[in-house]
Amino acid sequence: MKIERLNIPDILLITPPKFEDSRGFFSETWNEAKLVALGFDQHFVQDNQSLSRAAGTVRGLHCQVAPAVQGKLVRVIRGAIWDVAVDVRHGSPTFGQFAAAVLSAANWQQLWIPGGFLHGFCTIEPDTEVIYKVTAGYNREAERAVIWNDPDLALPWPVAPGAAILSDKDKILPRLADCDGWFAT
Repeated sequence: MKIERLNIPDILLITPPKFEDSRGFFSETWNEAKLVALGFDQHFVQDNQSLSRAAGTVRGLHCQVAPAVQGKLVRVIRGAIWDVAVDVRHGSPTFGQFAAAVLSAANWQQLWIPGGFLHGFCTIEPDTEVIYKVTAGYNREAERAVIWNDPDLALPWPVAPGAAILSDKDKILPRLADCDGWFAT
């Protein structure tokens, strides 16, 4: 396993080894003992999977607050996404900043997004499947979200605003500036 810190050091890009031969490939995408030895010690309680049929599908920006703060380990098993994490930990030196990576079935990378960050992604290939592990189960009362194209965040989404495909819920979210402090450092 290879672990790289992105521009926000709490956001990690994890690349599991992939062993290929004429039959196909084998990969340990999660190995707790190996990752703990590398300093990554997380306990996951649930796996989630999504399929987005069209390129330009945007999911996010979402998070959960206490008592169900949720960290996510995200990977793509088919297609590709632009995956983004936004720091919403008030008092953090990187508050309001983002880290992003392209995750794809081809590059086999995973993105670790700890609690205290908004998470979202945009599909950049059709029929993209995303799998992610979470550190807490879904909790409707703890769910928070910010509009994907918040002008204060100025995220460089790989889709034009008029072409983005969003859920009805994600179309009407508030801007970060209109949200209470959800996390403190």
